[in-house]
Amino acid sequence: MPLVSRQDIDRVLRSTQTIALVGASPNSTRPSYRVMRFLLAQGYRVYPVNPGLCGQQLQGQTVFARLADIPEPIDMVDVFRQPRYLRAVVDEAAAIGAKTLWTQLGVIDEAAALAAEEAGMEVVMDRCPAIELPKMEPS
Repeated sequence: MPLVSRQDIDRVLRSTQTIALVGASPNSTRPSYRVMRFLLAQGYRVYPVNPGLCGQQLQGQTVFARLADIPEPIDMVDVFRQPRYLRAVVDEAAAIGAKTLWTQLGVIDEAAALAAEEAGMEVVMDRCPAIELPKMEPS
């Protein structure tokens, strides 16, 4: 089952340094844009992933078409895609050895979560790191 305890979520957020943000948008009114801005401000290295924007700059970061194109290991894959696309994202995340699959609010697919866990990833589903980070307990 996906991680739900406060301690587990805090541990994941503390251990994460690199985040691939799948479904990144250049539209400043979209949640993915605002969350990316927040995560960058928190000191995470964030790699936007969106095939339609590949090679462009988004908030000062180069956009990649696929997870496999990112030039460094990824700790967390943060997904802003509809649930029907989640299984394909899980397969890509497993192929690059991502440690955590994080799905945003409303992105729920239990079968994809199970596949991610079977591939060795921790899973946080239906949550937002921009909401969870301010709730972190002091270390």
